[in-house]
Amino acid sequence: MEEFNARNSDLSALKIDRARKSGPPGRWKRWLHLLWLLAPVVLYFGYQLTLESVTPALKVKTDVAAYLTGSEASVELVATGYVVAQIKADVSSKATGLLKRITVEEGDTVRSGDLIAELENEDIQAELNVVQANLKQAQADSVAAELNYKRQKNLLEKGFTTDEVFETATAGYHRALANVEAMKAAVRVAEVAFDNTIIRAPFTGTILIKNADIGEMVAPFAAAASSKGAVVTMADMTSLEVEADVSESNIQKVIVGAPCEIVLDAYPQVKYPGYVKKIIPTADRTRATVMTKIAFSEIDRRVLPEMSARVNFMPSQKETPASEPTSTLVIKSEAVSQREGQTVAFKIEDGYARQIAVTVGRRLGEVTEIISGLNAGDKVIMSPPGGLKDGDKIEESQNL
Repeated sequence: MEEFNARNSDLSALKIDRARKSGPPGRWKRWLHLLWLLAPVVLYFGYQLTLESVTPALKVKTDVAAYLTGSEASVELVATGYVVAQIKADVSSKATGLLKRITVEEGDTVRSGDLIAELENEDIQAELNVVQANLKQAQADSVAAELNYKRQKNLLEKGFTTDEVFETATAGYHRALANVEAMKAAVRVAEVAFDNTIIRAPFTGTILIKNADIGEMVAPFAAAASSKGAVVTMADMTSLEVEADVSESNIQKVIVGAPCEIVLDAYPQVKYPGYVKKIIPTADRTRATVMTKIAFSEIDRRVLPEMSARVNFMPSQKETPASEPTSTLVIKSEAVSQREGQTVAFKIEDGYARQIAVTVGRRLGEVTEIISGLNAGDKVIMSPPGGLKDGDKIEESQNL
């Protein structure tokens, strides 16, 4: 009985009291509702942070906006070209033969007529010796013919010979004289052939390239595939000029005699004074350019043929302002682009691209004048990709 009562008491403890009312929600339920409201916001910002950390930065090449000062700021036009020797020659031989001797090296200075090289010419020398001996024999024969002519003339005057004998002596004398002239011509031909094997400097200049070495075959016009056409290449270093191509749209700014500054890419800090020597009166239709020749007013040994150069065309003296020209802010022209009909540049701020509207002025060779929008020292993106947007993550690279 006691065991039955104990079971009833245990079961009564498990009975649900439906009369008892449930209490108000607890504090944990309010926090749960708040968490559900904040969850989308937290997830959104978390996604953005994750996306930003995962998205790779765009590698770009950069340039810095800087000022051009002094004469560079007053440049009317900038063109590029190359240093070219106006007096230059590939010195070759008129004869064909093996190169026996060469007396010069690259960089040597030679004067007009100096010996440069010599071909094997023993056979031609032998032929020259033969015709010289023939000339001496012909001269001796002419002396004998002259004496016979004079003798027969005296005998004819005294009546001791006939006209026929005298005429024969006269013809023999003139034949001997003609033979002497023929032998002289043969000697000249042999001398010219011998001289053709000796190569001399056609003008005073500097040896630029040695094209052949001892033992190689040399032939005029390089007739054979294995032969050399020229022994050396030389140039008159005092005839160096810059040949620069100017676009047709800017050729009106170039005036013959106007001052220029020549800057060699090899020595960007050195400015050589020059002037416009000539405008070639024809245009290149494929590139829409006109060639101009710029002469050096001063030159030194650092200037070499085929060096690349930049020419700054300065205003003429009557147009040059009395005061020092103001500074000009410039960036590389590749950094300027068009977006939605607006001229812009992309500046880098804290590792991100910022699109900046700019007002541009003159184009001075590889750089463009910036009137407004940028400041000196601003770092801009070179050749911005078409898909580049404001706010894109940027990584600088100098190897692009």
